[in-house]
Amino acid sequence: MASDGDIRVLLVLNLLLSATFSAVVVWGASLVGLASFTAETILLGTFALAFLTYLVVLR
Repeated sequence: MASDGDIRVLLVLNLLLSATFSAVVVWGASLVGLASFTAETILLGTFALAFLTYLVVLR
């Protein structure tokens, strides 16, 4: 019998990986002048990406 794992671990990993990816994307966008590299921008990108990932993968 296979286990799906603990949903809390999946959510934490999702947030950590989303935050990392969001920081890299915002940093790149700030280099070309598309966005400012601020904590608010990274936070917004993190939650948007984590929510999208949750909808696509976990539901």
